[in-house]
Amino acid sequence: MRSAAVGLSDWSDKRRGGRLRLVVRAGALAFAGAVVLFAAGFAWFASHVSHLATPANPQRADAIIVLTGGTARLDAAMELLETGKGQRLLISGVHPSATKRQLRIATGSDKNLFSCCVDIDYAALDTIGNAEESAKWVERHAYGSVILVTNNYHMPRSLLEMGRLLGHARLEPYPVVNSNLEYGGWLTKPAALRVLFTEYNKYLLALARGVVPVRPTADGISFATASSR
Repeated sequence: MRSAAVGLSDWSDKRRGGRLRLVVRAGALAFAGAVVLFAAGFAWFASHVSHLATPANPQRADAIIVLTGGTARLDAAMELLETGKGQRLLISGVHPSATKRQLRIATGSDKNLFSCCVDIDYAALDTIGNAEESAKWVERHAYGSVILVTNNYHMPRSLLEMGRLLGHARLEPYPVVNSNLEYGGWLTKPAALRVLFTEYNKYLLALARGVVPVRPTADGISFATASSR
């Protein structure tokens, strides 16, 4: 009788051990699958970004929006304004210490053109803020089409965030390319690889915000409220 009880206990232990091994194996496979998907997604993202090119002759739009982050972006946006590709320009995400005069001098722009047709947004602190402030500006002027100027690596996330709030306006991407990353060039440039990897993670977070309303904060991320706009 005791032998039968011991045998039953051993069988029960083996069964539990078998279930545990199955759970561990399934977890390992799921983790490996997630890593493969993440890596494949990053490869696609990097390849997509590296093939983005600055349009030689972009279609004319009602307005132009440039997201701050480098003088190359500002120069490109001002050139679009000067050549009549848009009626008005919004520079979004300007540091509070920068004056309109300083921006004009930095871009070497015409004083009259800058005074009449350039607006500056000091409120936006990140890409989400860029989208929120840009949406207010577009709605205020009733623009139906906008040329969006930012760096190539930043364009996918910018279009995603802008598209959520500027749904009625047509967005024309104008990616600024600072270095040639085609044909896998980003693999041999550690700085470019680091920027792309960071931007890819931010892009995934932006995608997740479409399902779970979270937004970055100084201490990490927090759930966004319905009134965040």
